Amino acid sequence: MNLPRFYCREALSPGAHIELPEPVARHAVRVLRLPPGAPMILFDGRGGQYLAHIERIERDRVMAVLASWDEIERESPLSITLVQALQAGEKMDFTIQKAVELGVRHIVPVESRRSVLRLAGERAAKRVAHWQGVVASACEQCGRNQVPLVAPLEKLENWLARPAPGALRLMLAPEAEQTLVDLPPAKEVQLLIGAEGGLDPQEMIAARQAGFVGVRMGPRILRTETAGLAALAILQALWGDFREG
Repeated sequence: MNLPRFYCREALSPGAHIELPEPVARHAVRVLRLPPGAPMILFDGRGGQYLAHIERIERDRVMAVLASWDEIERESPLSITLVQALQAGEKMDFTIQKAVELGVRHIVPVESRRSVLRLAGERAAKRVAHWQGVVASACEQCGRNQVPLVAPLEKLENWLARPAPGALRLMLAPEAEQTLVDLPPAKEVQLLIGAEGGLDPQEMIAARQAGFVGVRMGPRILRTETAGLAALAILQALWGDFREG
């Protein structure tokens, strides 16, 4: 039986008695209707997970006690950073959620010249916090015990100015001559995906100057919400953990 899994930010330890965070408590009791004594899995993002059970329920407060710790991990040996230009509507939430399921290690949201969505200041900070919540929920669902970090939003040109020694830097370019299959294996990849209109020609030039290599994926033009996820799946199949049981 698959037990419900919940992410708790505070550091956990075997035998500890804790109060579940309010969103976790609400979901456990009001949505899943878990009673006192119900078992669950808790993880704090530092690796591994804990078997726990509900100790008592006091109105909106849910107390749990932690039992054994399990060191199980479901992280890919391939470290992938998804550098995703802002997408409009709910596309960004969808992309981030599925990228976590596909094993991405880091997520860097960037504002590109063709991004329809524009965020700044407090709005940007709130949206990044929201995306971090999307990441945590995706980890609960897919079984990951290490929670990928969503970096603060910044302009693509500023992010490109910082070096990334050791990482294979890739961007999708329909006119590129080589495909992902043509590349030698890598252990660390940075994948740059444009917004709805793709990357601006000047941005592609800047990306190439920063060490990004253009690759194509077949004869069809993929939407932004499809392109990155398709590339992530291919990378995991080539060099990651998609061949594991």
